[in-house]
Amino acid sequence: MLRTYEHPFVKEYGEKGKEVAVERRLRDFIMDSRLIHCLNQGLPLDQDVYDAAEWSCLVELTESSVNKGSVPVEIPDFTRGRWKE
Repeated sequence: MLRTYEHPFVKEYGEKGKEVAVERRLRDFIMDSRLIHCLNQGLPLDQDVYDAAEWSCLVELTESSVNKGSVPVEIPDFTRGRWKE
């Protein structure tokens, strides 16, 4: 059922990835392939600098949360509210 809605890019690179990547790395292979595809085709990337900043802060925020008894910790708004525009 889910294959019905699978994106053509995932179908194509998922099959290629199964040939060269171990199962837990398949997602990484697909994401890397998509990045290379976008760069080669001059397409906008699926992520931006704000995504990278959020992903990069997760280790420190997790440590802070654990040190405080696993309370929720807010992710900073690296866009300074510009995401609303």
